[in-house]
Amino acid sequence: MGAGVGEDTVFKGATVVDGTGAPRRRADVRIAGGLIAEIGSGLGGPSVVDADGLVLAPGFIDMHAHSDLALLLEPEHPAKVTQGVTCEVLGQDGLSYAPVDDTTLPALRRQLAGWNGDPAGFDWDWRGVAGYLDRLDRTGPAVNACYLVPHGTLRMLAMGWADRAPSPAELDRMRQHLAQGLLDGAVGMSSGLSYTPGMYADTAELVDLCTVVAAYGGFHAPHQRSYGEGALAGYAEMVEIARRSGCGLHLTHATMNFGVNRGRAGELLALVDAALAEGVDLTLDSYPYLPGSTTLAALLPSWAGEGGPAATLARLADPAVRERIRYAMEERGSDGCHGVVADWATVQVSGVGSAELAGAVGRTVAELAAEQGRGGTEVFLDLLVRDELATTILQHVGHEENVRAIMRHPAHTAGSDGLLVGARPHPRAWGTFPRYLGRYSRESGVLTLEEAVARMTGRPAARLGLHGRGRIAPGHHADLVLFDPDLVRDAATFEHPRLPAEGIAYVYVNGIAVVRQGRTTGARPGRALRRTDRGVMAL
Repeated sequence: MGAGVGEDTVFKGATVVDGTGAPRRRADVRIAGGLIAEIGSGLGGPSVVDADGLVLAPGFIDMHAHSDLALLLEPEHPAKVTQGVTCEVLGQDGLSYAPVDDTTLPALRRQLAGWNGDPAGFDWDWRGVAGYLDRLDRTGPAVNACYLVPHGTLRMLAMGWADRAPSPAELDRMRQHLAQGLLDGAVGMSSGLSYTPGMYADTAELVDLCTVVAAYGGFHAPHQRSYGEGALAGYAEMVEIARRSGCGLHLTHATMNFGVNRGRAGELLALVDAALAEGVDLTLDSYPYLPGSTTLAALLPSWAGEGGPAATLARLADPAVRERIRYAMEERGSDGCHGVVADWATVQVSGVGSAELAGAVGRTVAELAAEQGRGGTEVFLDLLVRDELATTILQHVGHEENVRAIMRHPAHTAGSDGLLVGARPHPRAWGTFPRYLGRYSRESGVLTLEEAVARMTGRPAARLGLHGRGRIAPGHHADLVLFDPDLVRDAATFEHPRLPAEGIAYVYVNGIAVVRQGRTTGARPGRALRRTDRGVMAL
């Protein structure tokens, strides 16, 4: 597959919202050869789209995606193209499939089955970042993709799942793999500091690695240590790492969750503003929903994950270990559960790996426990064992006032954090971008239309160094979305999470329509966008 030459098309009488935050204007826009050729009035061409009353915007950029396997397994990618997404950032939360070796790959597949599935018969024909990006190009997905080198995966390569600081030789091995990944085209490094083994890293280790990222012009995208009890301390640590390393910082799914943080978004934003004022290169993203989503195993205390998935499952068979976990979950607070005591009524099963457990989907752990006459932690642990850690969950722990305050901040960009597998995944995988346009712009006025579009286009393109993308301007790549501003909305719900958005009429990637008149076309013109010494290639 490939991008092809692009269509020669004129969008006639469009309301152009160009991605910069500038006021909308009416214009004709012509694309040809995969690029925006002209912007003006009275333009003609071999194909004309009547865009009267519709908004033409740059294609939306998902700053936090979990489509690492989905782009290879279902490259038409309807979940995202029907939202207007034309580029995704993969390799998130410190865990993904490159770079790997023959030892780490099987364990990673098991650990990430809840996020991405683990398809039988799939050809894992790469090991390094270059190989993964080449596989994307050979597959030809519907959207473009950027990649972050995952810190947790680097740690596995260097020292397995050991809960300790690396030796000098192990740290050097991490640095070498990281540098190679950046040379291969990655745009930065992600970290997952409430997931094993990334959570075992201390600040000094992350500063050392971020110094390497900075040398290659990349940025650090951390899933920091806590979004609950230790949220502000966790954000402060990420800012300190950026200060000491000189590395750009992008706070992924930046939020303040759980009861301890209700109404405290202003404290996070004060920290962000102070860092920006002293020159820290800082941006953030968020999703426009209250519940979070992750794997059920992520709630375990960090010590329970040492040694990897097989060691974890072995521990869960020991009654003494199970009691120690119960104490952490229900009385002290688990670091895997963000330092708070687990409220099982907020933990809802969204997907399972075993068909025998399908009846648990949609139920909270508290509901299952009450039905079975057992304790919440006992049900939690048995689910993990029976599903071999593949269970995914929703956590109903967010606060609307925090969500709104954070999305208003000038450093804000949009990211779905959407998991695409499971019987009832979080609807943000199908609805994030139209939800910004509908609920938070048109209906509630939290953002103007121009502000909402800028957060989904020009601002993330600048963070990623995507030269020639993220704006509607002559010579830029024709990644575009045409939508009805009066009708656009998310249709996906928690009960029916895979419903496509409404009001998205056309989506173009590299000048080729992947959505036409509201229907996917099956075209696959996307490619991997690789960082070079001049930024990110915009081919």
